[in-house]
Amino acid sequence: MAQQIEQLLQSNKVWQGSQWQHSHLDVHSSGFEQLDQQLPNHGWPQGGITEVLYQQHGIGELQLLLPALAKLSQQSQWIIWVAPPFMPNAPALQQHGVDISKVIVIRPEQCSDITWTIEQALKSGSCSAVLGWVDGLDLKASRRLQLAAEQGDCLSYLFRPLQQQQQSSSASVRMALHPSKAPNQINYHLLKRRGGAPLYEQSMPRLN
Repeated sequence: MAQQIEQLLQSNKVWQGSQWQHSHLDVHSSGFEQLDQQLPNHGWPQGGITEVLYQQHGIGELQLLLPALAKLSQQSQWIIWVAPPFMPNAPALQQHGVDISKVIVIRPEQCSDITWTIEQALKSGSCSAVLGWVDGLDLKASRRLQLAAEQGDCLSYLFRPLQQQQQSSSASVRMALHPSKAPNQINYHLLKRRGGAPLYEQSMPRLN
């Protein structure tokens, strides 16, 4: 029996929990050493959806993304923001190394057009990253967006209300943010990380 199990392990047809960090998905470093150690393959998944769930704006949701966005903005592709609740703060983005000439903001007139716009941007092949703010997303729509991200080989972040954390999702990574008593910290909970178990609430410093 031991020999048969060893043969199965060598065949690459089984998954071992100890190997979850070593899948062959491309990733982008988050820019936070602690977070990279906790994400599959040590970074945000390219060609995959990362969901960020939070209760209030300004809790640190964009702080988490700025290092990756700064590197992505050095590429020739676009960084698309779909239906953000505010206009991007251009000086703040520049301060953190983001080339704002690569940033495009799209505000669909109808809420029903938001998911469609995100999907089209993801699969266009013209974007290095797509950020989308969605109030409601069923599992069917989540699957479509995940497939679009894979098709366009695009990094994508979806921002959703915290109360939707119990809903099923096809996202590769799901992260919930929570208020911190320390003003210079971000509290987060990895609800889902493809290939790994959930990780309960953690804290790390905000960017300066």
